[in-house]
Amino acid sequence: MQRLASRAVLAALIALLPLLGGCVSGYFAALNRGAPPAPPSSLSFLPRQDVALDVFPVQGEGEAPVVVFFYGGRWQDGERADYAFVGEQLAAAGIVTVVADYRLYPEVRFPTFVEDAAAAVAWARENAARYGGRPDALFVAGHSAGAHIAALIGSDPRYLAAHGLRPKDLAGVIGVAGPYDFLPLRADDLIEIFSADPATQAASQPVNHIDGDEPPFLLLHGESDLLVWAENSRRLKARFDAIGAPAELRLYPGVGHVRILGSLRYPALAPTRTDLIEFVHRHAAR
Repeated sequence: MQRLASRAVLAALIALLPLLGGCVSGYFAALNRGAPPAPPSSLSFLPRQDVALDVFPVQGEGEAPVVVFFYGGRWQDGERADYAFVGEQLAAAGIVTVVADYRLYPEVRFPTFVEDAAAAVAWARENAARYGGRPDALFVAGHSAGAHIAALIGSDPRYLAAHGLRPKDLAGVIGVAGPYDFLPLRADDLIEIFSADPATQAASQPVNHIDGDEPPFLLLHGESDLLVWAENSRRLKARFDAIGAPAELRLYPGVGHVRILGSLRYPALAPTRTDLIEFVHRHAAR
């Protein structure tokens, strides 16, 4: 069974890392150290709901792959400004990157935040060329709750169908420390977010949607993750293997939930960034 720890536990783990300076704000300050104070382009893609995204372009004429990245936060915390380091790092590697907000609990519940994320993906496909990207080389990625959202967009066709797209229109999905198979729900806030209805809960699990119509998946997980157990990624990979669909799994010994995110900025922590970039460029070339 997978476990999601509370924000208090997350804060305690964060405080143990030398990068953090003892608090969440210090953690993100360390990750964003040296980044420009504002991204090149910030705009609202759901203006009625006041939901926005930041675009980190690359130079060129529509030749670069595109990654839409969703942050974690237990579906109830987070903001795109804290993840500028992801956009900067991937753009420097030749990948147009979109870091998108989505509405959070308690403002919304499942599946609204996935629907918001799908709208961001549709926006990225339509506007990729304006920022040097290729619409046919579009990837979805995320960390923790964001990986869950990315996996649902890449496996449950109803979300992209609302925008005239299919999961196969994606070039790939990258999940970093994601919860993909986390029933039964025991925490009160998760039951509030995902409903007490068994059918709704089942629909929220990416593992239940793998049926062969997905793009290639890359699953990255730390074996020492105590917030979202690596068994999530193992079980999702096993489901892909059972139907003969493409998925790659990379497990990092000694790496936990916070460290794997930090490794996107500081590669000495884990090879997460290298593996992600290699996967994107390899599949974009196909």
